[in-house]
Amino acid sequence: MLLFSIITAAVAPGLALLTYFYLKDRYDSEPLHMVVKVFLLGFLVVLPVMILQRGLTLWLGDHPLISSVGISAGVEEFFKWFVLYHIIYNHTEFDEPYDGILYSVAISLGFATVENIMYAFAGHASFGYMLMRALLPVSGHAMFGVMMGYYLGRAKFSQGRKTRYFIIVSLVFPMFWHGIYDLILNTMTHYWVWFAVPLMAGLWYTGMGKVRRANNRSPFRFVKREEEVNL
Repeated sequence: MLLFSIITAAVAPGLALLTYFYLKDRYDSEPLHMVVKVFLLGFLVVLPVMILQRGLTLWLGDHPLISSVGISAGVEEFFKWFVLYHIIYNHTEFDEPYDGILYSVAISLGFATVENIMYAFAGHASFGYMLMRALLPVSGHAMFGVMMGYYLGRAKFSQGRKTRYFIIVSLVFPMFWHGIYDLILNTMTHYWVWFAVPLMAGLWYTGMGKVRRANNRSPFRFVKREEEVNL
């Protein structure tokens, strides 16, 4: 019973957020099996990320800036971006800008869910600690995913130099903000909450704006409006 409670507490935030973003797709919902597959890809990304992070830490040391921006945020966001770009970006189901957000959030929350399970089994399964992880780290991964996916969506439906620009931004922006978040946690022992919470609030505010703009760029919005008028 205890084992079930721990797993539930670790998995629930990621599934809840994934459901929320799945329902935010206003015009052309993605196949559920595709979203679940990408979510599970986030599970698989954890192992190579951990191996590379361990090797880089032994090589470069644990300086807060290098550890936060390069080893933690850099490696994690790169692996998620790499998988999305090579598996999802050219997939036929990626047919509207919001799809980039949904699939990026899915792989990010899959990754965050495994992290949550690992922390829970490491002895951090108290209600307060798991609630904090749901509100900050898990939520943060979702917001970094929104950022990555929004710009992948812009790249997918742009042409020429704009495509390359948005592809680069889709990696750099989430890597930068993830690094800032980790740097706050790694350098501010007592007052980190006063910086992390406003940062997360700002990311949610801008993230919801990106969700709205991505939906507004959907090529299916006119089709749905015509269907509603015909009804």
